[in-house]
Amino acid sequence: MHVWPVSIQAPDAVVEQFRAVLTPDETDRAGRFRFPHLQRAFILSRGVLRLLLGRYLNTAPGAIEFSYGSKGKPALAASENRLQFNASHSGDLALYAFTMDCEIGVDVEAIRPMPDIEDVARRFFCVEETAELMALPSAQREHGFFLCWTRKEAYIKATGDGLSTPLDTFCVTLHPGEPAAMIHLKRDPTAARAWTLHNLIPAPGYAAALAYRDSLRPLKTLPFFNPKQLLDFA
Repeated sequence: MHVWPVSIQAPDAVVEQFRAVLTPDETDRAGRFRFPHLQRAFILSRGVLRLLLGRYLNTAPGAIEFSYGSKGKPALAASENRLQFNASHSGDLALYAFTMDCEIGVDVEAIRPMPDIEDVARRFFCVEETAELMALPSAQREHGFFLCWTRKEAYIKATGDGLSTPLDTFCVTLHPGEPAAMIHLKRDPTAARAWTLHNLIPAPGYAAALAYRDSLRPLKTLPFFNPKQLLDFA
């Protein structure tokens, strides 16, 4: 397992270099974002994904073709390719995860104030998670909330089912400092043990998680890069 944390802030000239590796439909998609900062974030995040995939596949970033699952999860179009990947971004940070022969999901969220934290937890989390969250000291609740949220999102991204899977049908750990783990899937602890969750700390002020259906694999988190460094590195 490789995880790459990458900034999605860059000067205009660098943004244009990444725009150049996008396909016409991706460029059109970027243009549909209403706000310029969202356009830039899409161009950089998708361009970085293409650049990193190009490194792993030893091919030109612009030549990579994607296919999409029924809920929109991207994959490499070539069915014989064993490389699996997933990506997420929040705030100024993107995370990219890569491995072989194993569906994976990654999620990152900027930790931010949640004035309605209990209401949101009761709406989306299972009963045990909500109880554990509200038992945390108030200073730790936002952190605990986003640990829970990213672990759940990483799991549903790994399955490819997205939010069609209700978040309250499975349970994860959320206490800061406690190892990431799946506790049960639809009340089945045995099914949960088939999954591995990793807590990731990509940068101060962020929570992140990686999920995959396999026994524990070696995990390497690469140094934090900015887009210009990746271009130079490539």
